[in-house]
Amino acid sequence: MIEIDRKQLEQWTEENKEFVLIDVRESHEHRAYNIGGLLIPLSEISSHYDRFDTDLPVVIYCQRGIRSQIAIQRLQSRFPKVKFYNLTQGVKE
Repeated sequence: MIEIDRKQLEQWTEENKEFVLIDVRESHEHRAYNIGGLLIPLSEISSHYDRFDTDLPVVIYCQRGIRSQIAIQRLQSRFPKVKFYNLTQGVKE
C-alpha cells in the first residue's frame, strides 16, 4: 500500500494527473464533508469491483485513514496490478 498526503493529492489535481478518487465512508459522512470522488462505503466494496479494474492510480480515503487501509487490503489481492494509494490521516477536520 502506498501512502499519499493531502498536499500531494492537491498537487496531482493541479497537475491534472489522472487518477480515481474513492471515499469509503458512509453516505452521511460524505454529505457532511468530502473532497470529491466516488462514494463506495467500505461495506459495499465487494459489490463495486468493476470500478477498480483500471490502469489509473486509485486514491482511497476515509475519515482517518483506517477504513481506507482496510479497503485497500481487500482490493490489492483481487487487483494486484492496480496502484492503490491511501490518503494518510484521511479527511478529518
